[in-house]
Amino acid sequence: MSILVVEDHNATALILQALLRKLGFSDVDEAKDGPSALTKMREKEYELVISDWSMEPMTGYELLKEVRADRKLKKTRFIIVTATWNAANTQAAKESGVNAYIVKPFSAETLKAKINEAFAA
Repeated sequence: MSILVVEDHNATALILQALLRKLGFSDVDEAKDGPSALTKMREKEYELVISDWSMEPMTGYELLKEVRADRKLKKTRFIIVTATWNAANTQAAKESGVNAYIVKPFSAETLKAKINEAFAA
């Protein structure tokens, strides 16, 4: 499975990639922000995007909306990761078509469960 991790903090991106490798995923790419993620997604087909919520200049939520509005990208499974749980944000993400939502910190087991949830939908 090809996975794109969208995370603007290097340490968090490295941890997330290590967790994915621990779970057996080897085709993992990284983007530092939403615009670069969109560029990568238009160059390569990803089965899953795991994106941080809080980024500049485009939030993970804004990236999700762009992905869902793009005819070629809209079926890509999408997980949003956030450091803070917020009911309004969770609802907005669900209404925009997020497949799963993870609150930091999380374990490999939680990540695996959320990946399974994303593909069960």
